[in-house]
Amino acid sequence: MPEETTGPALTLKEERVGNAVVVKCHGRLVAGVTEILSVKVKQLIPDNKRIVLNLGELTRMDSSGLGTLVRLYVSARNAGCDLQLMNLGKQIHQLLGTAHLLTAFTIIGEHGIKLG
Repeated sequence: MPEETTGPALTLKEERVGNAVVVKCHGRLVAGVTEILSVKVKQLIPDNKRIVLNLGELTRMDSSGLGTLVRLYVSARNAGCDLQLMNLGKQIHQLLGTAHLLTAFTIIGEHGIKLG
């Protein structure tokens, strides 16, 4: 019987757009993989004043993912870096709303928003 091959639950792609670093998240931001995002963003914070997390390709986020976003927000803010969220899907928007965090984060653009 062939083995079922599954990719990582979360993949990240980083690109510079204007004065921002955009981290495009793909997959699921759930318990067990949140450290992938945490490590990447914490590496970017010291050298950047603006980091945008593009969440448009996240299919799911749980409370561990939510906690990771909050910790990254605090780390960025303490370092003088602006952490912003972009392209929230319905499930992620609802989760942030339920946790009363929609106003805590700067949420930018849908499609076509110029960064920088």
